[in-house]
Amino acid sequence: MRENDKPVLIYSTFPSAEEAERIGGALVDRGLAACVNIFPGMTAIYVWEGKRQRESEAAMIIKTRGSLASEAIAEARKLHPYTNPALLVLPVTGGSEDFMRWIAEQTAKPG
Repeated sequence: MRENDKPVLIYSTFPSAEEAERIGGALVDRGLAACVNIFPGMTAIYVWEGKRQRESEAAMIIKTRGSLASEAIAEARKLHPYTNPALLVLPVTGGSEDFMRWIAEQTAKPG
C-alpha cells in the first residue's frame, strides 16, 4: 500500500450528535470517508476569546486514506457550524490488513 493510500483517522468535535451525523454522512456519501464513529455526550472545557467555556459536544472519528485527508477536512470545515473546528489527522501505524483494505476500497472513488 502506497504511503498516501494508508488509512488515517481524522478527529473532530461538533455541537451535537445530529450535526456530527449530518457532516459524517456527507463525507461517507461523497466517498471521502469509509466510516465515521460518533461519540455523543462529552463535555468540552476550553478558553475561547478570553473566556473559559464549558459545552456539551459530540466527537467524531473519520476513517479515510491519507491522500483524501485534506479534501475530507476541507469538506467538513465547509459544512461545520464552528468558526474554528477541531480537525486533526491522526496517523495509523498498523492494524488489521483486511480492515485497512476495506477503508481503501470504500474511498477508492470519491463521489
